[in-house]
Amino acid sequence: MERLSASVDEADLRSAMADVASGFDLLAFAYLSLPPRPNGKPTLISNYPAPWTTRYLANRYQSLDPVILRARAGGCTFQWGSDLSGAEASGAQIFEEAAQFGICCGVTFPITDGRGNFAAMTFAGEKPHPAFFRAAERYEEGLSYIATCFHVFVRRKLTANRMIDGVLLTPREYECLQWAAQGKSDWEIGCILGITQRTAAFHLGNARRKLGVTSTRQAISRLARSDFSVQ
Repeated sequence: MERLSASVDEADLRSAMADVASGFDLLAFAYLSLPPRPNGKPTLISNYPAPWTTRYLANRYQSLDPVILRARAGGCTFQWGSDLSGAEASGAQIFEEAAQFGICCGVTFPITDGRGNFAAMTFAGEKPHPAFFRAAERYEEGLSYIATCFHVFVRRKLTANRMIDGVLLTPREYECLQWAAQGKSDWEIGCILGITQRTAAFHLGNARRKLGVTSTRQAISRLARSDFSVQ
């Protein structure tokens, strides 16, 4: 949770989740969030081989992937292997291609938040070893919680609207201002985010300058009017 909270970008989030997965002997993971609009861009954060994730998105496999289709159909955690390739040829093709990159089985946690946003977290393996599924079953409750937390932080860090009255703040500036709005001092913000007090003050100063105000309180007021709550 500390790593996720301190993350600034996708690389930080990926690194934190990869370490968690490794700690459970689940070496590969993939988080996929689908946009509410059909023409929106999906968010895929994973430590799968880059050539596979690039191919997956380029071919829009998220609309054909049997794992994602099943995850969208129900809210229960499920295990899968080649038996989930489906009757459609496209589904079988995706499984065959994924197998070329060492992705042959997994356990998937569907996620639907209070705003109706859908996502899925998958921990995958290259072979359906009983030990893999035993680990997934043993830690299912904890992994489900971690998957949900990851989804919340992804939306907060990557998809939150950082525009305030037409002014776009950097992720770190926006994050420091959010914590200031919760009554945290520069020193406390630095501790929370793993940066120095001086760096936290620097980002808050940049936010004030961009917003054209002279005090952090004024910047917080502008932030509140922009409805900064996580959606």
